[in-house]
Amino acid sequence: MNTAEKLGERKIIEMILDRLEPMPQMPVPFGDDVSAIDIGRGKLVVIKTDMLVGKTDVPPGMSLWQASRKAVVMNISDLAAKGVKPIAVLASVGIPRDFAKKNIEQIGKGLNDGAREYGAYVLGGDTSEASDLVISCSAFGVGTKRHLMLRSGAKPGDYVAVTGFFGNTAAGLKILLEELSVKPQMKKQFVGAVLMPHARVREGVALAHTWAVTASIDSSDGLAWSLHEISKASNVGFLIEKLPVDAKVKEFAKTHHLDPVELSLYGGEEYELVLTVKPKLWKMAEKTARLIKIGSVTKKRSLLLKAGKRTIPIETRGWEHFKTS
Repeated sequence: MNTAEKLGERKIIEMILDRLEPMPQMPVPFGDDVSAIDIGRGKLVVIKTDMLVGKTDVPPGMSLWQASRKAVVMNISDLAAKGVKPIAVLASVGIPRDFAKKNIEQIGKGLNDGAREYGAYVLGGDTSEASDLVISCSAFGVGTKRHLMLRSGAKPGDYVAVTGFFGNTAAGLKILLEELSVKPQMKKQFVGAVLMPHARVREGVALAHTWAVTASIDSSDGLAWSLHEISKASNVGFLIEKLPVDAKVKEFAKTHHLDPVELSLYGGEEYELVLTVKPKLWKMAEKTARLIKIGSVTKKRSLLLKAGKRTIPIETRGWEHFKTS
């Protein structure tokens, strides 16, 4: 019998979408980071909803304030990937019956602080009893059709770029889950990346107005998975020549006999933007936001990484509910 565990999150999403009737003239097709409604005169209401669950999304050491803030930030990050500034957030919160008053206060504060950090407001939501903590948020913004950065515009010859280094959160999760011993400064960097993620709103909104970006995605499911999603949507491939691994991640990996490629490609929870950029407009994009060029788009639908003298395939894997423990 096929169960949710065997199917995995992405197959479950595919099955549900197959049973939905698409709205006529949808501005954003099923399968992108956000949804949108055309409100006329070239403007769109852009919507994102995402859910945080205590058991799967709150690691040891994360406070309820940090967890509820993260629930907001992970929605806002997807708006950022489309070049849209958040305006409002709705939050539905499921709370176990034995939750203390101080815990509920921390959730409310975290929701507010997460939204205000990016200039948005929590307008309301819903509350219910649940067997585990559940915080489901929806973020809203207004964008224009001509500036919206989808996953589907990458072209062969475009550059591939990211807004930051990778591997920090994978290292941080290992420290939190396996109680690894590391230098205090290193622990602060890695664990901080897990507990206090940041959405690249400023970069996303600015880049959307350069006309330089052809495709964009938020990297919360991992760099490898993000590349595969753009590849699928744009019908292109990638040759990654410079993996954006943080120097401290390399040091951490060497000390603990880990693979820095594994940590940076397949970790997830990074909340950086993964972009494809027109070569002729690269300098403009680079002036607009701090970008790291990591490779190029290819016509052939293969995803490859240059690793020294070898070229190895980038696997289709990353964080996936029901399958990833």
